[in-house]
Amino acid sequence: MFIWIIRSMIIIAGPVIGWFQISKDAKGILIGVAVALVVIFVEILVEMIPLDSIVAGGLGAILGLIAAKLLDYSVSLMEDPKLDTFMKTYSILIKMVLAYLGFIIAIRKKEELSLLDKDIHLSSKKHREDLKILDTSAIIDGRILDIIETNFVTGVIVVPEFVVSELQTLADSADSTKRQRGRRGLDLLNKIRQNPVVPVKIFEKDYSEITQTDAKILKLAEDLKAKIITTDFNLNKVASVHGVVVLNVNELAGVIKPALLPGEVLNIYLMKEGKEKKQAVAYLEDGTMIVVENGRSHLGKKVEVTVTNVLQTSTGRMIFAQMKEDGI
Repeated sequence: MFIWIIRSMIIIAGPVIGWFQISKDAKGILIGVAVALVVIFVEILVEMIPLDSIVAGGLGAILGLIAAKLLDYSVSLMEDPKLDTFMKTYSILIKMVLAYLGFIIAIRKKEELSLLDKDIHLSSKKHREDLKILDTSAIIDGRILDIIETNFVTGVIVVPEFVVSELQTLADSADSTKRQRGRRGLDLLNKIRQNPVVPVKIFEKDYSEITQTDAKILKLAEDLKAKIITTDFNLNKVASVHGVVVLNVNELAGVIKPALLPGEVLNIYLMKEGKEKKQAVAYLEDGTMIVVENGRSHLGKKVEVTVTNVLQTSTGRMIFAQMKEDGI
């Protein structure tokens, strides 16, 4: 409301000033109205343009004018009458062109400037580093630390500052589960940063116009031409649509699980009862559940079982087996 009052005052003041300062007739009023409308238009335009664009454009225009002045001075040192005459004739035009070029170049390249990092090199495709962005889910999951320490990850790990902020928010949450996840994520992030195998860089650029962390990660990955390391199924799918390469820790874990075939013998520890009568349940080191027929009587013992079937489900593998002493 306040801004509209100011604009109304400018519209009223324009013709009044035009009447007294320019000419006391319709010409002065029209010029005053035109100037007032131009001022309001520029004000609205400035309101729509981000501050960093205004600053970048202003600096670019100033550099363009400085370049024009240096060019004019260089020509004067050459003592060429024709060239000197040309520069004096088109001096204003040259200044306008160079100021415009400086303004446009600064606006167009400011996004690239904001992506520059003293530790991350983006100078050219040939020398571009192999960058991998860690998202919140991959940090909290923790397995990425083991993957890094076993030399399966190369290049540079990039952790955006907004991911660190999200972990901090979780760690300060009133919800005990979220608080525990956040603190675990911060602890694991410190261990990831201290690993001697792969360099880890905290990237400070944020996208204030984007609210969702996943959307920010996608945008940063596109800008840096980086890959994303995650355990988030939805982020994986959305990134694929955007053409961003994703390294999903869950998919990697599924691929490297040992292939078990019917007839193989396993030595396992029976931990608890199964759903059906006489069944017992055991787990492999990777968390794969094994359902053992006729194993309930051996709970709490380490036994040999024979694999009878391997079932792949949406949540992972499930292995069915029976006691070796029962035969196949």
